[in-house]
Amino acid sequence: MASHQDFVDYVAEQLREAGTIRSRKMFGEHGLYCDGVFFAVICDDQFFVKVTPAGEAAFPNLPKAPPYEGARDYIWVEDVDDRDTMTALTRLTCMALQEQPKKRRK
Repeated sequence: MASHQDFVDYVAEQLREAGTIRSRKMFGEHGLYCDGVFFAVICDDQFFVKVTPAGEAAFPNLPKAPPYEGARDYIWVEDVDDRDTMTALTRLTCMALQEQPKKRRK
């Protein structure tokens, strides 16, 4: 089941204090970018953030699950009404992702 645009827009609005949020349709679902950094996906109207050591350390009680079959685990943010948690996790995740060395395409 594909995610609804209303849900994607709501999540982006909730994250407005984290930076410039942009969504992009990907394989029937949505990828999220914050200030140009790909950090999350929305699948089946659920919000999943990439796992980083900083995110795991700051939010150890958030569950992890794959957003779709065959995917790696992401941090699953069930309560998309909790703007503070979402914003803090997004900021930490994007900072950590920006510090990682860039992967070279072959």
